[in-house]
Amino acid sequence: MDPKQAIWIKDPLAILADGAERGIVVQDGRIVELVPRGGQPKTSAAIFDAANHVVLPGLINTHHHFYQTLTRALPAALDRELFPWLQALYPVWARLTPESLDLGVTVAMSELLLSGCTTTTDHHYVFPAGLEDAVDIEVAVARRLGVRVLLTRGSMNRSQRDGGLPPDSVVQDEDTILADSEHVVARHHQRGEDAMVQIALAPCSPFSVTTSLMSATAALATRLDVRLHTHLAETEDENKFCEQMHGCRPLDYLEQCGWLNARTWLAHGIHFNAQEMKRLGKAGTTISHCACSNQALASGCCPVCDMEDAGVAIGLGVDGSASNDESNLMREVRAAFLLQRARYGVGRVSHKDALRWVTKGSAACVGRPELGEVAAGKAADLALFKLDELRFSGHGDPLAALVLCGAHRADRVMVGGNWVVTDGVIPGLDLPDLIRRHSAAARAMQAG
Repeated sequence: MDPKQAIWIKDPLAILADGAERGIVVQDGRIVELVPRGGQPKTSAAIFDAANHVVLPGLINTHHHFYQTLTRALPAALDRELFPWLQALYPVWARLTPESLDLGVTVAMSELLLSGCTTTTDHHYVFPAGLEDAVDIEVAVARRLGVRVLLTRGSMNRSQRDGGLPPDSVVQDEDTILADSEHVVARHHQRGEDAMVQIALAPCSPFSVTTSLMSATAALATRLDVRLHTHLAETEDENKFCEQMHGCRPLDYLEQCGWLNARTWLAHGIHFNAQEMKRLGKAGTTISHCACSNQALASGCCPVCDMEDAGVAIGLGVDGSASNDESNLMREVRAAFLLQRARYGVGRVSHKDALRWVTKGSAACVGRPELGEVAAGKAADLALFKLDELRFSGHGDPLAALVLCGAHRADRVMVGGNWVVTDGVIPGLDLPDLIRRHSAAARAMQAG
């Protein structure tokens, strides 16, 4: 497909935009025109008939651990809360190889794409010997599949011998981490609204890195002008650990390390109090809500509406496939909707809120205001869904049906004006072969 050729995505069944009842025109990777009811495009364009499609802005995944697709439903990690869950999994993750990581990343990104995700983050913080080029592997997969990514150079340097959770085999020293962080940014980080690959810096969590590394990473991110990411306030155990280790609550610790600013987005954010939420909002720090993972690990429920009332932007993340056990972002939308509806009631949370979190809210998390919205000038990142499955039969409102009836597979996905999913498949990807090789790698890694 020639990206310079304008395409009129014509007469959609429904579209998440005002004034685009007859669809949109895309050209050169951008949305160049919204076609209102009764209107015609001003731009000469080829036609894509969208009469059977519901059109959304491309979904944006704000938290994940791609490598964890290799340890889904692992028996040793079942029915455990976060800390013991991690302790069961770290020795298995220490066996990651470049080959198994490539397969794990390919599975995660493919699953995301097929669910309508056009931009994804990843938080890779496990670097056993031989896996020093993990971020390079992820970049190569993203380019093969055509997905837009914000990959984080994660890190851990506080192992069990220092009072942390991870074993010595998966941590690195501070100098190595900082040097490679700078190298990865220099090699891969693209700037501007058309960027396909960006890099952020992401020490894993307060209980797996030192204060020195947290502070030095914040300073490096400022110097390199890249974003910051970490887990925070995921469990009450984390709060207790922080108070015992650092003499303060996690948000206070974050601020002391130079992280409480608009450069930072945080995974989870469950256990903040009202005053802390106001501080987050004032600082411009954003939160990735991971509904499925939080429920699976019984970590609690992110107070999304209270956060938004305090001025905090909320995005959605599928989190790692070892806690969520899937990488389907459209299913995460439904999970977030149901969890927050149960918490706040009918009057506070609608299906449109959940769709807003996974689009405009997630765009705020990744610092990409040109994404997450169907509007003139925005990136032509789109997810198109059909409602021809049994689960949708009898629906009224098409947009509501996507969330309420459980949509989980996009029919078409466009990234930067290019179709990367057509008729529900990723062109050129041999899915049965990928599953076979990925499953074999997972079995080998789990067996030790």
